Amino acid sequence: MRSIDRKLIGTAGIVLAGCVVATLLYCVAIGRGDVARAANTPAAVEVDVAQVIAKDISDWQSYSGRLEAIDHVDIHALVPGTISEIYFHDGQLVKKGDPLFLIDPRPYTAAVDQVKAEVAASKARAAFAQADYERAQKLLADNAISKRDFDDRRDQTLSAEAAVKAAEAALEVAQVNLGYTRVTAPVSGRLSRAEQTLGNTVNAGNGSPKLSTLVSVSPIYADFDVDEQTYLLHLSRLSRESVPVRLGLASETGYSRIGKVASVDNALDPGSGTIRVRAIFQNDDGALVPGLYARIQVGSSGTHPAILIDEKSVLTDQARKFVLVVDSQNHAQYREVVEGPHYEGLSEIRSGLKPRESIVVNGLQRVHPGDVVKPNVVPMTGEKLAQAQ
Repeated sequence: MRSIDRKLIGTAGIVLAGCVVATLLYCVAIGRGDVARAANTPAAVEVDVAQVIAKDISDWQSYSGRLEAIDHVDIHALVPGTISEIYFHDGQLVKKGDPLFLIDPRPYTAAVDQVKAEVAASKARAAFAQADYERAQKLLADNAISKRDFDDRRDQTLSAEAAVKAAEAALEVAQVNLGYTRVTAPVSGRLSRAEQTLGNTVNAGNGSPKLSTLVSVSPIYADFDVDEQTYLLHLSRLSRESVPVRLGLASETGYSRIGKVASVDNALDPGSGTIRVRAIFQNDDGALVPGLYARIQVGSSGTHPAILIDEKSVLTDQARKFVLVVDSQNHAQYREVVEGPHYEGLSEIRSGLKPRESIVVNGLQRVHPGDVVKPNVVPMTGEKLAQAQ
């Protein structure tokens, strides 16, 4: 009996040992499988993720234009003579009425004095003729003078009075010519260089060489051509003054000046399908110079809700545009979008995105649709600028 018990105990021990070994082998196999699965599972890619911006904006259409001075005057001499004084330096700012040149006034002063003497002589002759005429009237009443002699003295009086008026008119012309020897600024603005220097003799009139050029500074025009659609939507109305216009120079990335529409041309060019528009901008600092290239944007008079994202986060798949949207499980999802115009460095998305959704904005080259990402939340590029507008 004891022998049988020993055999049973030995058999049970062997079975128990086999179970232990099998269990250990199973655990090792499970561990190896976990390690293999862990090795095959890709690590989450760290990317920058930003929430889309939802706000009301105005649509802006971009155009190219040129700056144009409101007043542009070529300075010419109005009387001939020799330049004796120059009162400005090249590029100087002047006010209306400031002296620019002096043409030798001495011949014109002498002409004024001469005509003044002629006026005085004419008045003396007129006074004598008037007195003689009054005497003739008395003689005619007494029949002491013939009617012919009376008419002759009356004619002499009228002629003398006409001579006085002619002399006075000549005096006025001489005084005007004397005033023209002092060339003054017809408008306020900035002068070019003096084209004629001291000692040069100049002629009068537009056909003569100009003395200098004067352009107004502030305000200043910007001329540009807009397409037919923009004209019909924003500029064909009577309230076109309410349409916002802004200007940026070639050296600027943004638009530093706000202006308004000054005028719209009276006809559309059928060849180009555009119409000329003129906007006006303040230029108190004088940085805007006529002839400069200008970037112009014309905005809509109203606003509409829009989704805005960093323009660099929009990818291209053949002819389609798409972004990578990060879902609640941190998966990057392919999302086709329709891109609208740009706004303050951002792209307006017409369809494909909703408010509060987040997209990958940096690290796009390291992630593919369906990948698990490790999001690093950042502000949308240009968000602060867009919120400040």
